[in-house]
Amino acid sequence: MFAITLGDDAELRPLEPWQAEEFLAHMDRGREFIGQHIGLPDAVPDLESARAYLQSYADKAASDTGRIYGIWKNATLVGGVLFRTMDVPQGTAEAGCWLEPSATGKGLVTRASRIIIDWAVRERGIHRIEWITSSENAPSIAVARRLGMTQDGVLRESYPYRGKRRDMEIWSVLGPEWRERRAAQRAASGTVAPNER
Repeated sequence: MFAITLGDDAELRPLEPWQAEEFLAHMDRGREFIGQHIGLPDAVPDLESARAYLQSYADKAASDTGRIYGIWKNATLVGGVLFRTMDVPQGTAEAGCWLEPSATGKGLVTRASRIIIDWAVRERGIHRIEWITSSENAPSIAVARRLGMTQDGVLRESYPYRGKRRDMEIWSVLGPEWRERRAAQRAASGTVAPNER
């Protein structure tokens, strides 16, 4: 299995069904915090559902329609990033994230998201990456901004969640924008990717 360093004793790795117990323990630590804006904690209340959730992403990976990756800090699973959907023929994908409270404010989601977006754009030819988040989820909106995404619009009261209808913001970045921005960042830092030489 591969692991990509995120710095600060953190790494990004695939999150697989055999890790269901660790995934559930992580979710239990962050259940209320994570559940403020997304339904992931509600989807995995026990070991069987945690395993089924991870298996659904293993199936998506096998059919090339989604991916899920964990973020480990000091060898403890503390969050993750994913492609909730991925339509390679259409060139579209929806990225997302979550973190337990102990991992917030360290830039882990931004760094992990850059890695998976780079992969989707460069290796899979994805043209449009979307980021859909509640208007109340300021940390998620901040990540979209740090990733250089553009706000496409707001779907007013489109998401009923825990007894309240929430506005959902749609952010996106297009493949050509992403490649141009990443090339400029690499040039500014003095590093060039092999396919940019």
